[in-house]
Amino acid sequence: MIKENILKIRERISNSCPKIIQGPKSITLVAVSKGRTPEQIKEAIEAGIIDIGENKVKEALIKYKQIMDEGYGARIKWHMIGHLQTNKVKEAVKIFDLIQSVDSLYLGQKIDKQAAKINKIQDILIEVKTSPEATKFGLRPEDTVGVIKELAKLGNINIKGLMTIAPLVDNPERTRPYFRSLKELFEQINAQRITHNALRFLSMGMTDDFEVAIEEGSNMVRLGRAIFEG
Repeated sequence: MIKENILKIRERISNSCPKIIQGPKSITLVAVSKGRTPEQIKEAIEAGIIDIGENKVKEALIKYKQIMDEGYGARIKWHMIGHLQTNKVKEAVKIFDLIQSVDSLYLGQKIDKQAAKINKIQDILIEVKTSPEATKFGLRPEDTVGVIKELAKLGNINIKGLMTIAPLVDNPERTRPYFRSLKELFEQINAQRITHNALRFLSMGMTDDFEVAIEEGSNMVRLGRAIFEG
């Protein structure tokens, strides 16, 4: 089932791409494996998934060890996509290739400090709260540029892009303004050349809204149910 689901998703991605400049190969598909078994993750990897997203460090550590021990490690990249507590930063830096949920200057500084201890340059995305929901994490859009300017001064993190989570709505079309506003911020930051290298990733879109996100400029989508449940 997982293989068939992934094939259908890639077809839907391809169908979304004719409406924009980028092609389907430019879209990174992150399989959100929260609550999934290592066996399900391995099935997704065998079906071509190379990016795995986890929401909790503790859960990720268990799966990471098992997947690595079984020889899949060199084939995949691990993404931290959930809210990262500062007391989990040390362990997170050890295993994640990309931390997508950096939502404060303080958290970025903590990541930089722990990455320096193991001689690592940690790739990160800045999480921006584009929706008004109180339960969402992320920087306010108006604060994002200032925080990025400070984080860009640090030596052991590499800011690769922006991430957001759209609100839950009954119609995916209603998420379009939130994705569009993040794309505009993304372009503004690149135009101002705030970071050492241009931002590359715009991570937005999940199972219920990823096609709209791609149409609005996303090049990284995070899908869980669509992959593991269909």
